[in-house]
Amino acid sequence: MKFRTFAAFVGPSLALMLVFIAAPLVGVLWQSFHLTQPIFETVEVESCTPSFTGQICTTELKTRPVLDEAGRIVTETTYVGLQSYRNVLEPDRLRQAIASGRWLDILDIDFWAALRFTLTFTLITLPLILLFGLGIALAVNNAVRSIRGPIIFVSLLPFIITPVIGALSIRWLFIGDGIMTAFLEWWLGRDIAMFAQGWTIELLMLFYRVWHVAPFAFVVFYAGLQTVNMDTLESAIIDGASRWERLRYVVIPHLMPLIVFVALIHLMDAYRVFEEIVGFSSQAHVISLQWLTYDFLTPDDAGNRAVSRASASAMLTMIGIVVLLVPLLRRTWRDHRGTRR
Repeated sequence: MKFRTFAAFVGPSLALMLVFIAAPLVGVLWQSFHLTQPIFETVEVESCTPSFTGQICTTELKTRPVLDEAGRIVTETTYVGLQSYRNVLEPDRLRQAIASGRWLDILDIDFWAALRFTLTFTLITLPLILLFGLGIALAVNNAVRSIRGPIIFVSLLPFIITPVIGALSIRWLFIGDGIMTAFLEWWLGRDIAMFAQGWTIELLMLFYRVWHVAPFAFVVFYAGLQTVNMDTLESAIIDGASRWERLRYVVIPHLMPLIVFVALIHLMDAYRVFEEIVGFSSQAHVISLQWLTYDFLTPDDAGNRAVSRASASAMLTMIGIVVLLVPLLRRTWRDHRGTRR
């Protein structure tokens, strides 16, 4: 392919990636090392009591932000180095909890509590999604051709639903006197409060993520099953290979690139879990790294936002995603080099 043809195809994508990905990323990195604050001034303010006979006036000192000619608050930006990262990680509290042997106190720190849930959520849902996706794909592939269409349609419904709407739907089934809560109370003969403790909320969030994303894995694996070499399968059957052996030594190796692809997509998406936190209103019990960044950007009572800490939290989240993706990316690179050879 000529360079001009290659540039014509790749150039627009690279330009958009630079504008919408690289430039904002550099901006977030810069903000994580700088602190922008409004400039305040102290002025004397005279206040008088309303009176016709004689006013009583008092003078007091008040602090207010400095405004420019356009009425906007004047700010100043200072370099703070790693201070924003220290404010997020809180290393002093972390060292104190480790030194005293009170490991549960680490979860009182917002970042480490969010990291614990994010890693748990990501690493538990990944194998379940791969397992259920592959299981559904194998079941549909072996089903009678006349019923495959309806089964595929029903299986895709959870993936079609908007994430927040899906999370709210699961929440409404279990919260208060929801249908599932009422059924469980009738079945077990006791009152159940699914949203009164953190671990039950986490179970519902894990269930929702698997229910929502497994159809995506199913579609990818089902498409891959259509390209399995039938001659190899027939040879395995003639050699006396069992169904499990055919799956292990023929089907799964053939689907391995797709398994890595689904794992990459899910790791990137699950580590940025946010919709479940909003849909299940779990902020009082469970938070994620993405929600923590959002919380830093939420204005406080004075209208201020912790942009520097939010930027540091976002960069730490991105570093975590890279760390999780490195093993899969290395495997993909090795497979690519092996194919080229």
